[in-house]
Amino acid sequence: MSPAAGRGLVLAAAFVCAACGLVYELELVALASYLIGDSVTQASVVLSVMVFAMGVGSLLAKRLRCRAAVGFGVLEAVLALVGGASAMVLYAIFAWAGGSRAALVAFSLAIGVLIGAEIPLLMTLIQRVSRRDAEGTVADLFAADYVGALAGGLAFPFLLLPWLGELTGALATGAVNAVAGAVLVLWLFRGEMSARWRLRLLVLNGVVLALLALATALVGDFERAARRAVYGDQVRVAVHTGVQEVVLTGRPSQAPDLFLDGRLKVRGRDEHRYHEALVHPAMNGRHERVLILGGGDGLAAREALGYGDVGSVTLVELDAGLVRLARTDHALAALNRHVYDDPRLRVVTADAFSWLRGAGRGQYDVIVSDLPDPAVTAGTRLYSLEFYGLARRALAPGGRLAVHAGPAARPHTYWTVEATLRAAGFSTAAYLNGSVGRGGPGDTGPDRLRTSTAAAPTRGFLLASAGGAPPLVLDRGVPPLRSPLAAELAAYGRAAERTRVPGLEPSTLVRPRYIR
Repeated sequence: MSPAAGRGLVLAAAFVCAACGLVYELELVALASYLIGDSVTQASVVLSVMVFAMGVGSLLAKRLRCRAAVGFGVLEAVLALVGGASAMVLYAIFAWAGGSRAALVAFSLAIGVLIGAEIPLLMTLIQRVSRRDAEGTVADLFAADYVGALAGGLAFPFLLLPWLGELTGALATGAVNAVAGAVLVLWLFRGEMSARWRLRLLVLNGVVLALLALATALVGDFERAARRAVYGDQVRVAVHTGVQEVVLTGRPSQAPDLFLDGRLKVRGRDEHRYHEALVHPAMNGRHERVLILGGGDGLAAREALGYGDVGSVTLVELDAGLVRLARTDHALAALNRHVYDDPRLRVVTADAFSWLRGAGRGQYDVIVSDLPDPAVTAGTRLYSLEFYGLARRALAPGGRLAVHAGPAARPHTYWTVEATLRAAGFSTAAYLNGSVGRGGPGDTGPDRLRTSTAAAPTRGFLLASAGGAPPLVLDRGVPPLRSPLAAELAAYGRAAERTRVPGLEPSTLVRPRYIR
Protein backbone atom coordinates (compact mmCIF):
# COMPACT_ATOMS: atom_id res chain seq x y z
CA MET A 1 0.00 0.00 0.00
CA SER A 2 1.31 3.46 -0.85
CA PRO A 3 2.26 5.83 1.98
CA ALA A 4 -0.58 8.18 1.06
CA ALA A 5 -3.14 5.39 1.18
CA GLY A 6 -1.73 4.11 4.47
CA ARG A 7 -1.85 7.60 5.90
CA GLY A 8 -5.46 7.94 4.83
CA LEU A 9 -6.37 4.63 6.46
CA VAL A 10 -4.83 5.69 9.77
CA LEU A 11 -6.69 9.01 9.61
CA ALA A 12 -9.93 7.17 8.83
CA ALA A 13 -9.37 4.95 11.86
CA ALA A 14 -8.75 8.03 13.99
CA PHE A 15 -12.02 9.51 12.72
CA VAL A 16 -14.04 6.38 13.55
CA CYS A 17 -12.41 5.88 16.95
CA ALA A 18 -13.01 9.51 17.92
CA ALA A 19 -16.67 9.22 16.92
CA CYS A 20 -17.08 6.06 18.98
CA GLY A 21 -15.31 7.60 21.95
CA LEU A 22 -17.62 10.59 22.05
CA VAL A 23 -20.65 8.32 21.77
CA TYR A 24 -19.44 6.44 24.84
CA GLU A 25 -19.13 9.73 26.74
CA LEU A 26 -22.58 10.94 25.73
CA GLU A 27 -24.08 7.53 26.49
CA LEU A 28 -22.73 7.66 30.04
CA VAL A 29 -24.02 11.21 30.55
CA ALA A 30 -27.48 10.38 29.21
CA LEU A 31 -27.88 7.17 31.17
CA ALA A 32 -26.53 8.71 34.37
CA SER A 33 -28.97 11.62 34.06
CA TYR A 34 -31.84 9.17 33.67
CA LEU A 35 -30.79 6.77 36.42
CA ILE A 36 -29.40 9.21 39.00
CA GLY A 37 -30.96 12.56 38.01
CA ASP A 38 -29.49 16.09 37.93
CA SER A 39 -27.99 16.08 34.43
CA VAL A 40 -25.62 18.99 35.11
CA THR A 41 -23.93 17.16 37.97
CA GLN A 42 -23.74 13.89 36.07
CA ALA A 43 -22.31 15.55 32.96
CA SER A 44 -19.73 17.34 35.09
CA VAL A 45 -18.69 14.11 36.82
CA VAL A 46 -18.45 12.06 33.62
CA LEU A 47 -16.64 14.66 31.53
CA SER A 48 -14.18 15.78 34.21
CA VAL A 49 -13.29 12.21 35.18
CA MET A 50 -12.90 11.18 31.54
CA VAL A 51 -10.68 14.13 30.64
CA PHE A 52 -8.46 13.36 33.64
CA ALA A 53 -8.36 9.69 32.67
CA MET A 54 -7.48 10.56 29.08
CA GLY A 55 -4.37 12.31 30.37
CA VAL A 56 -3.48 9.20 32.36
CA GLY A 57 -4.06 7.03 29.30
CA SER A 58 -1.84 9.25 27.17
CA LEU A 59 1.01 8.80 29.66
CA LEU A 60 0.51 5.06 29.90
CA ALA A 61 0.57 4.75 26.11
CA LYS A 62 4.27 5.58 26.11
CA ARG A 63 4.93 2.05 27.33
CA LEU A 64 3.23 0.62 24.21
CA ARG A 65 4.93 2.72 21.53
CA CYS A 66 7.54 0.04 20.81
CA ARG A 67 4.70 -2.34 19.90
CA ALA A 68 2.21 0.24 18.72
CA ALA A 69 0.32 -1.99 16.26
CA VAL A 70 -0.31 -4.78 18.77
CA GLY A 71 -1.04 -2.26 21.52
CA PHE A 72 -3.57 -0.37 19.41
CA GLY A 73 -5.30 -3.57 18.33
CA VAL A 74 -5.69 -4.79 21.92
CA LEU A 75 -6.67 -1.31 23.09
CA GLU A 76 -9.50 -0.94 20.59
CA ALA A 77 -10.87 -4.41 21.29
CA VAL A 78 -10.96 -3.73 25.03
CA LEU A 79 -12.43 -0.25 24.50
CA ALA A 80 -15.11 -1.67 22.21
CA LEU A 81 -16.15 -4.21 24.85
CA VAL A 82 -16.01 -1.83 27.83
CA GLY A 83 -17.65 1.11 26.03
CA GLY A 84 -20.21 -0.98 24.19
CA ALA A 85 -21.33 -2.85 27.30
CA SER A 86 -21.18 0.15 29.65
CA ALA A 87 -24.81 1.20 29.26
CA MET A 88 -26.16 -2.30 29.81
CA VAL A 89 -23.94 -2.92 32.84
CA LEU A 90 -24.86 0.44 34.41
CA TYR A 91 -28.56 -0.23 33.92
CA ALA A 92 -28.17 -3.73 35.39
CA ILE A 93 -26.38 -2.39 38.47
CA PHE A 94 -29.08 0.21 38.96
CA ALA A 95 -31.94 -2.24 38.46
CA TRP A 96 -30.68 -5.01 40.70
CA ALA A 97 -28.34 -3.26 43.15
CA GLY A 98 -30.11 0.09 43.46
CA GLY A 99 -27.14 2.41 42.91
CA SER A 100 -24.87 3.18 39.99
CA ARG A 101 -22.79 6.24 40.90
CA ALA A 102 -19.61 4.29 41.74
CA ALA A 103 -19.99 2.24 38.56
CA LEU A 104 -20.44 5.45 36.57
CA VAL A 105 -17.14 6.81 37.86
CA ALA A 106 -15.40 3.48 37.22
CA PHE A 107 -16.60 3.33 33.61
CA SER A 108 -15.68 6.97 33.06
CA LEU A 109 -12.15 6.26 34.30
CA ALA A 110 -11.73 3.07 32.28
CA ILE A 111 -13.09 4.49 29.03
CA GLY A 112 -11.14 7.72 29.50
CA VAL A 113 -7.85 5.88 29.98
CA LEU A 114 -8.45 3.79 26.86
CA ILE A 115 -9.47 6.80 24.73
CA GLY A 116 -6.50 8.79 25.98
CA ALA A 117 -4.07 6.11 24.79
CA GLU A 118 -5.39 6.19 21.21
CA ILE A 119 -3.79 9.39 19.89
CA PRO A 120 -0.21 8.61 21.00
CA LEU A 121 -0.41 5.15 19.43
CA LEU A 122 -2.00 6.48 16.24
CA MET A 123 0.74 9.10 16.04
CA THR A 124 3.36 6.36 16.17
CA LEU A 125 1.54 4.28 13.56
CA ILE A 126 1.01 7.12 11.10
CA GLN A 127 4.70 8.04 11.25
CA ARG A 128 5.57 4.47 10.28
CA VAL A 129 3.60 4.64 7.04
CA SER A 130 4.33 8.26 6.14
CA ARG A 131 7.51 10.21 6.80
CA ARG A 132 6.00 13.64 6.19
CA ASP A 133 6.74 16.52 8.54
CA ALA A 134 5.77 15.93 12.14
CA GLU A 135 3.83 19.19 12.43
CA GLY A 136 1.61 18.33 9.48
CA THR A 137 1.05 14.83 10.82
CA VAL A 138 -0.05 16.15 14.20
CA ALA A 139 -2.43 18.63 12.55
CA ASP A 140 -3.96 15.97 10.29
CA LEU A 141 -4.40 13.48 13.11
CA PHE A 142 -6.03 15.98 15.44
CA ALA A 143 -8.26 17.23 12.62
CA ALA A 144 -9.47 13.68 11.98
CA ASP A 145 -10.01 13.22 15.71
CA TYR A 146 -12.02 16.43 16.11
CA VAL A 147 -14.14 15.86 13.02
CA GLY A 148 -14.82 12.31 14.18
CA ALA A 149 -15.94 13.66 17.55
CA LEU A 150 -18.33 15.99 15.74
CA ALA A 151 -19.76 13.06 13.78
CA GLY A 152 -20.21 11.01 16.95
CA GLY A 153 -21.77 13.91 18.80
CA LEU A 154 -24.36 14.40 16.06
CA ALA A 155 -24.97 10.69 15.47
CA PHE A 156 -25.83 10.02 19.12
CA PRO A 157 -28.99 12.18 19.47
CA PHE A 158 -30.14 12.12 15.85
CA LEU A 159 -29.40 8.53 14.75
CA LEU A 160 -28.46 6.16 17.54
CA LEU A 161 -30.98 7.16 20.20
CA PRO A 162 -34.06 7.42 17.92
CA TRP A 163 -33.27 4.32 15.85
CA LEU A 164 -31.53 1.96 18.24
CA GLY A 165 -32.04 3.24 21.77
CA GLU A 166 -29.41 3.66 24.47
CA LEU A 167 -28.45 0.02 25.01
CA THR A 168 -28.39 -1.21 21.41
CA GLY A 169 -26.80 2.05 20.27
CA ALA A 170 -23.88 1.58 22.66
CA LEU A 171 -23.42 -2.05 21.61
CA ALA A 172 -23.47 -1.12 17.91
CA THR A 173 -20.91 1.60 18.55
CA GLY A 174 -18.67 -0.94 20.24
CA ALA A 175 -18.90 -3.23 17.23
CA VAL A 176 -17.91 -0.42 14.87
CA ASN A 177 -15.03 0.47 17.19
CA ALA A 178 -13.74 -3.12 17.22
CA VAL A 179 -13.92 -3.49 13.45
CA ALA A 180 -12.11 -0.20 12.85
CA GLY A 181 -9.23 -1.13 15.13
CA ALA A 182 -8.93 -4.67 13.79
CA VAL A 183 -8.97 -3.59 10.13
CA LEU A 184 -6.25 -1.03 10.70
CA VAL A 185 -3.73 -3.24 12.51
CA LEU A 186 -4.48 -6.58 10.83
CA TRP A 187 -4.40 -5.15 7.32
CA LEU A 188 -2.06 -2.20 7.26
CA PHE A 189 0.39 -3.34 9.96
CA ARG A 190 0.16 -7.10 9.66
CA GLY A 191 3.80 -7.25 8.60
CA GLU A 192 4.91 -5.77 11.93
CA MET A 193 3.30 -8.56 13.97
CA SER A 194 4.17 -12.21 14.36
CA ALA A 195 1.71 -14.83 13.17
CA ARG A 196 0.95 -15.63 16.81
CA TRP A 197 -0.05 -12.04 17.58
CA ARG A 198 -2.16 -11.80 14.43
CA LEU A 199 -4.03 -14.92 15.54
CA ARG A 200 -4.45 -13.56 19.06
CA LEU A 201 -5.90 -10.31 17.77
CA LEU A 202 -8.26 -12.15 15.45
CA VAL A 203 -9.49 -14.31 18.30
CA LEU A 204 -9.76 -11.34 20.67
CA ASN A 205 -11.79 -9.27 18.21
CA GLY A 206 -13.92 -12.27 17.33
CA VAL A 207 -14.75 -12.83 20.99
CA VAL A 208 -15.53 -9.14 21.49
CA LEU A 209 -17.82 -9.02 18.45
CA ALA A 210 -19.52 -12.25 19.50
CA LEU A 211 -20.17 -10.90 23.00
CA LEU A 212 -21.54 -7.62 21.62
CA ALA A 213 -23.76 -9.52 19.17
CA LEU A 214 -25.05 -11.80 21.94
CA ALA A 215 -25.80 -8.81 24.16
CA THR A 216 -27.63 -7.12 21.29
CA ALA A 217 -29.77 -10.20 20.77
CA LEU A 218 -30.66 -10.23 24.46
CA VAL A 219 -31.40 -6.50 24.82
CA GLY A 220 -35.17 -6.96 24.66
CA ASP A 221 -35.24 -9.68 27.33
CA PHE A 222 -32.77 -7.72 29.44
CA GLU A 223 -34.87 -4.54 29.35
CA ARG A 224 -38.00 -6.44 30.35
CA ALA A 225 -36.21 -8.15 33.25
CA ALA A 226 -34.66 -4.85 34.39
CA ARG A 227 -38.02 -3.10 34.31
CA ARG A 228 -39.53 -5.86 36.44
CA ALA A 229 -36.67 -5.45 38.91
CA VAL A 230 -37.20 -1.68 39.04
CA TYR A 231 -40.96 -1.27 38.76
CA GLY A 232 -42.21 -4.63 39.99
CA ASP A 233 -43.93 -7.45 38.17
CA GLN A 234 -46.94 -5.44 36.97
CA VAL A 235 -45.42 -3.35 34.17
CA ARG A 236 -48.22 -2.98 31.63
CA VAL A 237 -46.85 -0.30 29.31
CA ALA A 238 -43.27 0.81 28.70
CA VAL A 239 -42.69 3.11 25.73
CA HIS A 240 -40.13 5.66 24.60
CA THR A 241 -42.17 8.55 23.24
CA GLY A 242 -39.26 10.49 21.76
CA VAL A 243 -39.39 12.87 24.73
CA GLN A 244 -39.15 10.47 27.65
CA GLU A 245 -39.73 6.91 28.79
CA VAL A 246 -43.30 6.38 29.95
CA VAL A 247 -44.13 3.37 32.13
CA LEU A 248 -47.53 2.31 33.48
CA THR A 249 -47.70 -0.29 36.23
CA GLY A 250 -50.57 -2.09 37.90
CA ARG A 251 -53.36 -4.39 36.83
CA PRO A 252 -55.58 -3.22 33.95
CA SER A 253 -58.53 -3.06 36.33
CA GLN A 254 -56.68 -0.82 38.81
CA ALA A 255 -55.73 2.84 38.80
CA PRO A 256 -52.22 2.82 37.31
CA ASP A 257 -48.98 4.24 38.61
CA LEU A 258 -47.31 6.45 36.00
CA PHE A 259 -43.52 6.88 35.76
CA LEU A 260 -41.85 9.45 33.51
CA ASP A 261 -38.15 8.82 32.90
CA GLY A 262 -38.09 6.70 36.02
CA ARG A 263 -39.73 9.30 38.27
CA LEU A 264 -43.06 8.52 39.85
CA LYS A 265 -45.49 11.09 38.43
CA VAL A 266 -48.87 9.56 39.34
CA ARG A 267 -49.65 7.13 42.14
CA GLY A 268 -53.01 5.83 41.05
CA ARG A 269 -54.56 5.02 44.41
CA ASP A 270 -54.05 8.49 45.89
CA GLU A 271 -53.28 10.84 42.97
CA HIS A 272 -56.39 12.85 43.87
CA ARG A 273 -54.55 14.29 46.88
CA TYR A 274 -51.99 15.90 44.59
CA HIS A 275 -54.26 17.04 41.78
CA GLU A 276 -57.05 18.37 43.98
CA ALA A 277 -54.51 20.36 46.01
CA LEU A 278 -52.88 21.71 42.87
CA VAL A 279 -55.99 22.83 41.00
CA HIS A 280 -58.87 23.72 43.32
CA PRO A 281 -57.37 26.56 45.41
CA ALA A 282 -56.67 28.41 42.14
CA MET A 283 -60.27 28.05 41.00
CA ASN A 284 -61.62 30.39 43.69
CA GLY A 285 -62.72 33.34 41.59
CA ARG A 286 -63.29 33.79 37.89
CA HIS A 287 -62.20 30.62 36.08
CA GLU A 288 -63.82 30.63 32.68
CA ARG A 289 -60.48 30.28 30.84
CA VAL A 290 -57.93 27.86 32.29
CA LEU A 291 -54.40 27.13 31.07
CA ILE A 292 -52.59 23.97 32.20
CA LEU A 293 -48.85 23.75 31.59
CA GLY A 294 -47.77 20.11 31.54
CA GLY A 295 -50.21 17.57 32.91
CA GLY A 296 -50.34 15.37 29.83
CA ASP A 297 -51.85 12.58 31.94
CA GLY A 298 -55.09 14.60 31.90
CA LEU A 299 -55.59 14.53 35.68
CA ALA A 300 -55.22 18.26 36.32
CA ALA A 301 -57.58 18.90 33.39
CA ARG A 302 -60.04 16.47 34.94
CA GLU A 303 -60.15 18.60 38.10
CA ALA A 304 -60.52 21.90 36.20
CA LEU A 305 -63.27 20.58 33.95
CA GLY A 306 -65.21 19.42 36.99
CA TYR A 307 -66.48 23.00 37.22
CA GLY A 308 -69.52 23.43 35.01
CA ASP A 309 -68.82 27.12 34.40
CA VAL A 310 -65.36 26.53 32.95
CA GLY A 311 -65.62 27.57 29.32
CA SER A 312 -62.28 26.32 27.98
CA VAL A 313 -59.12 24.57 29.15
CA THR A 314 -55.92 24.79 27.12
CA LEU A 315 -53.39 22.08 27.95
CA VAL A 316 -49.80 22.66 26.76
CA GLU A 317 -47.84 19.41 26.85
CA LEU A 318 -44.49 18.72 25.20
CA ASP A 319 -44.97 14.95 24.96
CA ALA A 320 -47.61 14.01 22.44
CA GLY A 321 -46.95 10.34 23.21
CA LEU A 322 -48.03 10.82 26.83
CA VAL A 323 -51.22 12.54 25.71
CA ARG A 324 -51.89 9.70 23.28
CA LEU A 325 -51.45 7.15 26.05
CA ALA A 326 -53.73 9.12 28.38
CA ARG A 327 -56.38 9.03 25.67
CA THR A 328 -56.10 5.37 24.72
CA ASP A 329 -54.94 3.36 27.73
CA HIS A 330 -58.08 2.00 29.37
CA ALA A 331 -56.93 2.36 32.97
CA LEU A 332 -55.32 5.80 32.58
CA ALA A 333 -58.28 7.12 30.57
CA ALA A 334 -60.63 5.84 33.27
CA LEU A 335 -58.51 7.62 35.89
CA ASN A 336 -58.73 10.95 34.05
CA ARG A 337 -62.44 10.28 33.35
CA HIS A 338 -61.86 10.40 29.59
CA VAL A 339 -61.14 14.08 29.87
CA TYR A 340 -59.75 14.25 26.34
CA ASP A 341 -63.24 13.62 24.99
CA ASP A 342 -64.47 16.86 26.58
CA PRO A 343 -64.98 19.47 23.81
CA ARG A 344 -63.88 22.25 26.18
CA LEU A 345 -60.33 20.86 26.28
CA ARG A 346 -57.80 21.98 23.66
CA VAL A 347 -54.39 20.27 23.56
CA VAL A 348 -51.27 22.03 22.28
CA THR A 349 -48.10 20.03 21.74
CA ALA A 350 -45.34 22.48 22.62
CA ASP A 351 -42.69 23.42 25.13
CA ALA A 352 -44.39 25.44 27.88
CA PHE A 353 -41.73 28.17 27.95
CA SER A 354 -41.68 28.69 24.19
CA TRP A 355 -45.46 28.60 23.97
CA LEU A 356 -45.91 31.20 26.70
CA ARG A 357 -43.63 33.58 24.81
CA GLY A 358 -46.21 33.69 22.04
CA ALA A 359 -49.29 33.75 24.25
CA GLY A 360 -51.38 36.91 24.30
CA ARG A 361 -51.74 39.21 27.29
CA GLY A 362 -54.49 38.58 29.82
CA GLN A 363 -55.89 35.49 28.12
CA TYR A 364 -56.38 33.24 31.14
CA ASP A 365 -58.15 33.48 34.46
CA VAL A 366 -56.26 30.53 35.94
CA ILE A 367 -52.89 28.99 35.07
CA VAL A 368 -51.95 25.62 36.55
CA SER A 369 -48.26 24.66 36.41
CA ASP A 370 -48.08 20.85 36.57
CA LEU A 371 -44.45 20.57 35.47
CA PRO A 372 -41.40 18.45 36.36
CA ASP A 373 -39.80 18.89 39.75
CA PRO A 374 -37.74 22.13 39.94
CA ALA A 375 -34.73 20.16 41.23
CA VAL A 376 -34.62 18.21 37.95
CA THR A 377 -32.17 20.10 35.77
CA ALA A 378 -34.39 19.97 32.69
CA GLY A 379 -37.17 21.62 34.70
CA THR A 380 -35.31 24.54 36.25
CA ARG A 381 -36.10 26.89 33.34
CA LEU A 382 -39.80 26.25 33.97
CA TYR A 383 -39.39 27.62 37.49
CA SER A 384 -37.34 30.67 36.55
CA LEU A 385 -38.04 34.36 37.00
CA GLU A 386 -38.35 34.72 33.22
CA PHE A 387 -40.91 31.91 33.00
CA TYR A 388 -43.08 33.38 35.73
CA GLY A 389 -42.86 36.77 34.06
CA LEU A 390 -44.37 35.22 30.93
CA ALA A 391 -47.06 33.52 33.02
CA ARG A 392 -47.97 36.81 34.68
CA ARG A 393 -48.34 38.45 31.30
CA ALA A 394 -50.75 35.71 30.19
CA LEU A 395 -52.97 36.09 33.27
CA ALA A 396 -56.06 38.26 33.18
CA PRO A 397 -56.48 40.93 35.91
CA GLY A 398 -57.24 39.11 39.16
CA GLY A 399 -56.06 35.79 37.72
CA ARG A 400 -54.28 33.12 39.76
CA LEU A 401 -51.31 30.89 39.12
CA ALA A 402 -51.02 27.51 40.88
CA VAL A 403 -47.55 25.96 41.05
CA HIS A 404 -46.37 22.55 42.16
CA ALA A 405 -43.06 23.42 43.83
CA GLY A 406 -41.60 20.01 44.66
CA PRO A 407 -41.49 17.81 47.76
CA ALA A 408 -41.94 19.54 51.10
CA ALA A 409 -38.91 17.58 52.31
CA ARG A 410 -36.76 20.02 50.31
CA PRO A 411 -37.73 23.39 51.82
CA HIS A 412 -34.82 25.25 50.18
CA THR A 413 -36.15 24.38 46.73
CA TYR A 414 -39.74 25.04 47.74
CA TRP A 415 -39.08 28.51 49.12
CA THR A 416 -36.77 29.38 46.24
CA VAL A 417 -39.77 28.89 43.94
CA GLU A 418 -41.75 31.21 46.22
CA ALA A 419 -38.98 33.84 46.15
CA THR A 420 -38.89 33.61 42.35
CA LEU A 421 -42.64 34.14 42.11
CA ARG A 422 -42.42 37.20 44.33
CA ALA A 423 -39.55 38.60 42.23
CA ALA A 424 -41.81 38.21 39.17
CA GLY A 425 -44.41 40.47 40.80
CA PHE A 426 -46.71 37.90 42.38
CA SER A 427 -48.12 37.74 45.87
CA THR A 428 -48.13 34.18 47.15
CA ALA A 429 -49.83 31.81 49.54
CA ALA A 430 -47.95 28.61 50.44
CA TYR A 431 -49.56 25.30 51.41
CA LEU A 432 -48.78 21.60 51.60
CA ASN A 433 -51.01 18.57 51.19
CA GLY A 434 -50.00 16.15 53.98
CA SER A 435 -47.50 15.42 56.71
CA VAL A 436 -43.99 16.73 56.13
CA GLY A 437 -41.06 14.44 55.48
CA ARG A 438 -41.86 12.06 52.66
CA GLY A 439 -40.83 11.97 48.99
CA GLY A 440 -43.34 11.63 46.22
CA PRO A 441 -44.16 12.12 42.58
CA GLY A 442 -41.22 13.54 40.73
CA ASP A 443 -38.82 12.67 43.54
CA THR A 444 -35.24 12.78 42.30
CA GLY A 445 -33.57 10.71 44.99
CA PRO A 446 -31.73 7.47 44.21
CA ASP A 447 -34.73 5.33 45.13
CA ARG A 448 -37.25 7.34 43.15
CA LEU A 449 -38.23 4.30 41.06
CA ARG A 450 -39.17 2.31 44.11
CA THR A 451 -41.65 4.65 45.80
CA SER A 452 -44.96 3.35 44.46
CA THR A 453 -45.73 1.37 47.62
CA ALA A 454 -44.87 4.15 50.07
CA ALA A 455 -47.40 6.25 51.96
CA ALA A 456 -48.98 9.30 50.38
CA PRO A 457 -46.32 11.95 49.85
CA THR A 458 -46.21 15.54 51.00
CA ARG A 459 -46.02 18.03 48.18
CA GLY A 460 -45.44 21.76 48.31
CA PHE A 461 -47.74 24.12 46.41
CA LEU A 462 -47.86 27.85 45.84
CA LEU A 463 -50.87 29.94 44.88
CA ALA A 464 -49.87 33.23 43.28
CA SER A 465 -51.71 36.35 42.16
CA ALA A 466 -50.55 39.67 40.75
CA GLY A 467 -53.40 41.47 42.49
CA GLY A 468 -52.65 40.93 46.17
CA ALA A 469 -52.22 37.87 48.38
CA PRO A 470 -54.66 35.15 47.23
CA PRO A 471 -56.83 33.63 49.98
CA LEU A 472 -56.50 29.91 50.70
CA VAL A 473 -60.19 29.10 50.33
CA LEU A 474 -62.11 27.02 47.84
CA ASP A 475 -64.72 28.25 45.38
CA ARG A 476 -68.37 27.82 46.34
CA GLY A 477 -68.93 25.74 43.24
CA VAL A 478 -66.14 23.28 43.97
CA PRO A 479 -67.11 19.76 42.88
CA PRO A 480 -67.09 16.88 45.40
CA LEU A 481 -63.57 16.12 46.59
CA ARG A 482 -62.04 12.82 47.69
CA SER A 483 -59.32 14.38 49.83
CA PRO A 484 -59.80 16.44 53.04
CA LEU A 485 -58.64 19.57 51.20
CA ALA A 486 -61.74 21.65 51.97
CA ALA A 487 -61.43 21.12 55.74
CA GLU A 488 -57.65 21.16 55.98
CA LEU A 489 -56.51 23.84 53.50
CA ALA A 490 -55.90 26.48 56.19
CA ALA A 491 -53.93 23.96 58.24
CA TYR A 492 -51.91 23.05 55.14
CA GLY A 493 -51.02 26.72 54.81
CA ARG A 494 -49.84 26.95 58.42
CA ALA A 495 -47.79 23.78 57.98
CA ALA A 496 -46.06 25.30 54.95
CA GLU A 497 -45.19 28.50 56.82
CA ARG A 498 -43.43 26.50 59.52
CA THR A 499 -40.92 25.31 56.90
CA ARG A 500 -40.13 28.79 55.55
CA VAL A 501 -36.49 29.46 54.64
CA PRO A 502 -35.88 33.24 54.67
CA GLY A 503 -33.48 35.27 52.55
CA LEU A 504 -33.49 33.16 49.40
CA GLU A 505 -32.71 34.65 46.01
CA PRO A 506 -34.89 34.12 42.91
CA SER A 507 -33.84 31.60 40.28
CA THR A 508 -33.17 32.88 36.75
CA LEU A 509 -32.23 31.28 33.46
CA VAL A 510 -28.58 32.25 33.84
CA ARG A 511 -28.45 31.76 37.61
CA PRO A 512 -30.50 28.71 38.59
CA ARG A 513 -30.65 28.34 42.35
CA TYR A 514 -32.47 25.07 42.86
CA ILE A 515 -30.46 22.48 44.73
CA ARG A 516 -31.10 18.83 45.39
